[in-house]
Parts: sequence; C-alpha cells; structure tokens
Amino acid sequence: MANELAQSIEQTLGPLVGVVLAGVSVELETKRIGKDPDTVSVLDLPAIADNLAVQLRLLVGREMAEAAAQQVRCLR
Repeated sequence: MANELAQSIEQTLGPLVGVVLAGVSVELETKRIGKDPDTVSVLDLPAIADNLAVQLRLLVGREMAEAAAQQVRCLR
C-alpha cells in the first residue's frame, strides 16, 4: 500500500495518463530513486518530478510533462 504522498502523485498523474499508468509511474519512479511507494517522502519529490518530466514527454509532450512534474514538485 502506497503512503499518502505516493497516492497524491498518482492522483496528480491520473487525469493525464490514466489510473493504471499513473500507478505504474509512481512504482517505477520511486524504485528509480531507491525507494518504494510506502517510503517516499517530500524530500524525494524533486527527483521523482525530474524523472517524470523526462519519462512522460513521449506520452503527453514536453509542456504537459513539465506541467505534471511541477505539480508533483509542489505536493506536500
């Protein structure tokens, strides 16, 4: 079970890429920084957001990927 912050990231990404891909993205990006959705913290948001900005570009384009990443950076 993901913690509240990971769930907030999923909710932020969901409207953009769909619920399933949002969940997969959170799982992938937390693993990429050496964590899992249960242990992600506010301190991890910049790294996760940077990775998401790159990974989402192919799916939604640069502007939307950057906008989503910025929303993730601002989560608390």
